[in-house]
Amino acid sequence: MRFVIDTNIFIAALLKDGAIRHIFVDSVHEFLFPEIIFEEIENHKEELLQKSGIDILSFEDLLAKLIIYVKIISTEEIILFKEKAQEIINSIDPDDAPFFATALAFDCPVWSDDRKLKEQKEVKVYNTKEILELI
Repeated sequence: MRFVIDTNIFIAALLKDGAIRHIFVDSVHEFLFPEIIFEEIENHKEELLQKSGIDILSFEDLLAKLIIYVKIISTEEIILFKEKAQEIINSIDPDDAPFFATALAFDCPVWSDDRKLKEQKEVKVYNTKEILELI
């Protein structure tokens, strides 16, 4: 099964060697991640370094290792779904439109622990607890 992962899920895997990271590494499922979100990670790198307590080289090494477990989706692959995604998610959180565009493009659910995203009915959203139950 495929899942689109949101930024917070990816960052949780990056910052902590916990359940989310183990799902990535041990799962047979495919995890999709829109490439545009790497800009957000880059913009918050200093904050992430402080939260993780690791140095820049270790952080970048871990980032490179985790990227192996996700399929990076280019903006071109989801551009046709951008408008529909914005319609669906705009009143909840417009920043999540790339995830919803990816979900629409690949006809798959979103993995997010943001409860507000479940308010819309167009795209299935699973939280981490539900993902653990599925796998």
